[in-house]
Amino acid sequence: MAELLPLLRERRSIRAYDETHVLADDELMVLLEAARWSPSAGNSQPWAFLVGRRGDEAHRVFVELLAPSVRRWAPAASALVFTLNQVASGPEDDALGYSDYAQYDLGQAVAHLTVQASALGLGVHQFAAFDHDGLAGLAAVPRHWRVTTGLAVGLAVESELATRTRRPVSELAFASRFGEPLAL
Repeated sequence: MAELLPLLRERRSIRAYDETHVLADDELMVLLEAARWSPSAGNSQPWAFLVGRRGDEAHRVFVELLAPSVRRWAPAASALVFTLNQVASGPEDDALGYSDYAQYDLGQAVAHLTVQASALGLGVHQFAAFDHDGLAGLAAVPRHWRVTTGLAVGLAVESELATRTRRPVSELAFASRFGEPLAL
């Protein structure tokens, strides 16, 4: 059987970050480049990012919007990145549904960013517990974009890495009918 890439097998959702680690400009750029090169429906690239690095004004504002459960660990990350997906062609377009695949495409972009972070020895934890509307207002997000998720990016504190568990493939992949075992 083919071996799963170590970058994928060893990925963790980090909740303990090295508070002294500084995310360098070139590291941040390569993370954003990884997202930029992700595939998307019709090459629409319907994603955007709001980025705050620990110590800057954006990070300070972002921390205030975090739910208490996330505020316990995320501020120590080197950067907080918030994801957005496009929901209409422009601000004048009242019809939502810009693309049925925009959120999927954003997810792929975030996956690419996450794998690139792992290649750099960094950890990423995705989260949704924050004030989405508050962030949209503070960041002047246009109405044809939707704030989606947050990412904490930084260097993991190794002693805090917990064992990771996953459901077996037999519970995730099926043959022609949902629940029908896939013959592998």
